[in-house]
Amino acid sequence: MNKRLLIVLILVSVTLFLSGCTEYNQPIRDDNTGFWNEFIVWPLVSFITLFKELLGTYGLGIVMVTIIIRLAILPLMIKQTKSSKKMQEVQPALAELKKKYSSKDAQTQQKYQQEMMAMFKENGVNPAAGCLPVLIQMPILIGFYHAISRMNVTPEINLGSFLWFPLAEPSIILAILAGVMQFIVLRTGPAMDNPQMKIMMYMMPFMITGFGIFLPSALTLYWVIGNIISFIQNMFIYKPWEKEKLQPAKIGGTKK
Repeated sequence: MNKRLLIVLILVSVTLFLSGCTEYNQPIRDDNTGFWNEFIVWPLVSFITLFKELLGTYGLGIVMVTIIIRLAILPLMIKQTKSSKKMQEVQPALAELKKKYSSKDAQTQQKYQQEMMAMFKENGVNPAAGCLPVLIQMPILIGFYHAISRMNVTPEINLGSFLWFPLAEPSIILAILAGVMQFIVLRTGPAMDNPQMKIMMYMMPFMITGFGIFLPSALTLYWVIGNIISFIQNMFIYKPWEKEKLQPAKIGGTKK
């Protein structure tokens, strides 16, 4: 993915968010108009309601919709995880390459970029692979927030409870569980061997917990279920119990 496409996707996500942010506290019905309502919020509400009718509660409906969404984007998540693993494997070679082209002049940096891209290509590394799943999940997560918030103020809808958690109200216990699950996901994934990602590994759980303390439990439930799926994914793909010494990656370019 090139930088222009990445910028376009970010702008689209922000536009979608801003288009619906003024209606988050208004009832949601099938006659609401606007792209955000018709193609993001209402479909989520409809799916949650459908599974509520099938399974009996809105909580189980949210769990099922979360599982379906995560299964739908699973190929992208697998690709992201594999790419992160390969990126970690080339770190020693990348460090050698930086040392080889330590000079900051334009010609040297151009050679560095060329050899770095050649090394990435040779080892099957895509530095931008981690961006797409995040960008896809952004409107879904924001849409979930709007769907839950608007369902909560729609007179015909009573979200009820999941286990002992009222879905329309914040839950400190569920927020802490979401943060713990986020830490476990990061700890069992590529971040555990990447010094540059350690800050994220320790900050993200606190951020998730902080948001969860103020947001409806229905949205926190989405985080918990999503992180459980990510944890299972890490177990099968990254296999943290089989940490082997990484083989040095090949550095692109011909020897002189």
